[in-house]
Amino acid sequence: MADLTRRTLLTAAVPLAAAPAVAAAPAFAPVVPGRRLVFPRDHGAHPEFRTEWWYITGWLEESGAPLGFQITFFRTRTGLGEDNPSRFAPRQVLFAHAALSDPRTGRLLHGQRIAREGFGLAGASTRDMDVVLDDWRLVRTPTGELKTQAAGEGFSLDLTLAPTQPLLLQGQEGFSRKGPRPGQASYYYSLPHLKVSGVLGREGRRRQVRGQAWLDREWSSTLLDPSAVGWDWTGVNLDDGGTLTAFRVRDAQGSPIWTGGSLRTAQGRTWSAPNGAVAFDPGRTWKSPRTGAVYPVAPTVRMQTPQGERRWTLTPLFDDQELDSRPSGGPVYWEGAVRVPGGSGYLELTGYAAPLRL
Repeated sequence: MADLTRRTLLTAAVPLAAAPAVAAAPAFAPVVPGRRLVFPRDHGAHPEFRTEWWYITGWLEESGAPLGFQITFFRTRTGLGEDNPSRFAPRQVLFAHAALSDPRTGRLLHGQRIAREGFGLAGASTRDMDVVLDDWRLVRTPTGELKTQAAGEGFSLDLTLAPTQPLLLQGQEGFSRKGPRPGQASYYYSLPHLKVSGVLGREGRRRQVRGQAWLDREWSSTLLDPSAVGWDWTGVNLDDGGTLTAFRVRDAQGSPIWTGGSLRTAQGRTWSAPNGAVAFDPGRTWKSPRTGAVYPVAPTVRMQTPQGERRWTLTPLFDDQELDSRPSGGPVYWEGAVRVPGGSGYLELTGYAAPLRL
């Protein structure tokens, strides 16, 4: 009975009777320029905002073979039941995705979770990074290391991620525009070049793995312009110790609504790309046999820097890295390990199967 109750609470994230028939629209906190990010507080959750995520991507080596992995935790304020004193009211919902990219398998292995906050089963601390969702977790230790556990289709990950560089404030000291209106923005920082160690479980065996990863942290209440259907994003750990971040928000015709990103040198000098300085040339495409979506899986990123234009052509570890998160209320998107000359990272392509709505 205890296990049945536990599973019921995890799967029934938004019960039909949880919210009153008529409720006032919630007042989500705005993202405004000039707010100084404060740590460790801003590693933690921001429940007054509409949505946020803790997004880890990286490369592992298992017996000399390269693998990609993703572990992402999301929190969303639903706007439901905010005046309802019941513990069952779904005021905050957490969901998470985990995926393993193995060229030997030729497709993405993945898992997902969803639950309303509470009951000791799902929650996110507001004091520091500590997110739990059933048996999945991401926590920052007193020494600054990140520890995470997640599992999916035939695999499990138990990893430690150690920072090797200072955190990277994206945009204007952490204020990152995503559209033409000032409110279309997020608070955004990254932890690149994370040193990864831990255990990968597969087929009843547990193996030690090592690698390198990237953490993105964003929170917002109004992220996308109404005309946006999705975005392209890449985060790359360069072999010389530098980093590349690039994104574009697209409309239905594939034209950029807003672009941005950053370059940081191995010495720590950071340049933030203004709107219009980043372009994604589609390159080779791949069509999903399951959804019919066509993804530009090998784009060339162009960035106009003060020293002139720079280019990086992204090559996927393999093509079929599409993730279908609809069972947990999420979208279908492409999330894949990619290489560039002189680096490796991840590419995210959203809004190609259907317009993305946040």
